[in-house]
Parts: sequence; C-alpha cells; structure tokens
Amino acid sequence: MRRADRLFEIIQHLRGGRRTTAARLAEALEVSPRTIYRDVADLMATGVPISGEAGFGYVLDDGYDIPPLMFSRDEITALVAGARLLRAWGGASMARAAEEALIKIEEVLPPDARAQARAVELHSFAPEMTDGVRTRLDVLTRAIDTRTRFRLSYTDVDARLTDRVVQPMGLWFWGKVWTLIAWCELREDFRMFRVDRIAAMEDTGAVFPVIKGRTLRDFYAQVEHAEVRRPPNNC
Repeated sequence: MRRADRLFEIIQHLRGGRRTTAARLAEALEVSPRTIYRDVADLMATGVPISGEAGFGYVLDDGYDIPPLMFSRDEITALVAGARLLRAWGGASMARAAEEALIKIEEVLPPDARAQARAVELHSFAPEMTDGVRTRLDVLTRAIDTRTRFRLSYTDVDARLTDRVVQPMGLWFWGKVWTLIAWCELREDFRMFRVDRIAAMEDTGAVFPVIKGRTLRDFYAQVEHAEVRRPPNNC
C-alpha cells in the first residue's frame, strides 16, 4: 500500500468519533505500530485534527471531512445501486435525498470513477409505490425521530378496520412492502403494520417515554428469539 493511501485509510478508520489504538490500526493496515506513530504525527503536523497519543488511542475531531475520492469499483456500484433503490422505494423525502446523494457522489468523483458510476446498470422500479405510501413513510419517519404517538386506522389481512394508538419505533422494508414497527397500546405488545394498509393516521401531539421492555432493542431481541423470516400478514 502506498503511503498516501495508508494516510487516507488512517483517517477513514478514525472517522465518526471512533477512538482507535495504534495497534489496531497497524493490524488493519499491515504495518508496524511505529509506522502508525509516524503517520499520525505527520497527519497532525499537516493540520489534520487528531487527538490522543500512543498507548491511549487516537480520535478524529468532529467537523473534519475529506472528499470521498477513493471509492473502489464495487463501492461505487453499491452506492449507486443503494441510492437508486431508495429513490424508487423510499418516502418522498428519502427519494429526494437519494437523488441529491447521487448528484453529490458524481461531483466528488474523478472523471474515470464518474464514468463508472454512470455506467452502473443496476436499476429499481416501483410501480406499487403510490404518493400516499410515500407521504406516510415521511410522516412515520418523523414520528419515529420525535417519539410521537399516532392514532392509526388500519385494515388487516381480513379487511377489518381497527383503530389503534401506537408508539412508532422503526420501519422495515421487505421488498415491495414497508412495515411499521410500533408498540400497540391496544394490544400492549409490539406489532408490525403494513404501511400500505394504513387507511388514515393522526398525530396525537403526545410524546411517548422510553420504557424498559418497550424499546426497539427489545423488539429486535423478540424477533431474534422468534426467528422471524417474512413480513406478517396482519398485526
């Protein structure tokens, strides 16, 4: 590995506030810890805001960023394909963000990599996605972020309409179907609601508290125990 590439990789390993020791960096980059000490010292001397010291670990200060100019061919394919999937199957806000992401990815790539991105022949089409589903996804995404209780009118697999007050916690995409993971106050348990079967929903204006046993982590533990492998047909 060229030294310039190694310096870039060191910064990548330190991104996101991750504290990493010289020993771990040396193992990942297949060099000696002494080489890492020199590289980190040189990066700091050029103004890269790395904090820490030998034996304690290093961390990159918040706010530092460099353009992602060194994507591999596989990484470019993954980024473009992922953005196109979201553009096709995400909510309206997600679709707009995916479109902007594709533009930004192209802007920071060198000419040869930009050509590779444009040549990726992986596309996604979503005739099942309606404006109503996209809007509901946006609203539910905000509700999850703000922990806002919602009142749902929901049509189950037997075409029965029920009213529920739920605590939205997450969204799962199963391929053509989005489901809302929520704590259902009617059933006093976790439930999964297909977004396309939500007939109506209303913001209650109330924020639900974080309660042990009712968190998304608790739901994941329950799913792991039950070994769920397919989306539910009802709630």
